[in-house]
Amino acid sequence: MACLTDLRLALATDLLVRTEATVESIARQVGYRSAFALSVAFHRVYGTCPTHHRAAATRPAG
Repeated sequence: MACLTDLRLALATDLLVRTEATVESIARQVGYRSAFALSVAFHRVYGTCPTHHRAAATRPAG
């Protein structure tokens, strides 16, 4: 089960950075029932929420 979670979160992380899809849409694409479920798993593994991760990853360097 841990491998599946890792795969789902890796895909979600990629989609958060590469697309403008909503967190709800990304959650469903990677196999979560809701944005809330994705957010709980994401926070447990990465220590931040998906929207904060997206903002940090897309912020210009400098």
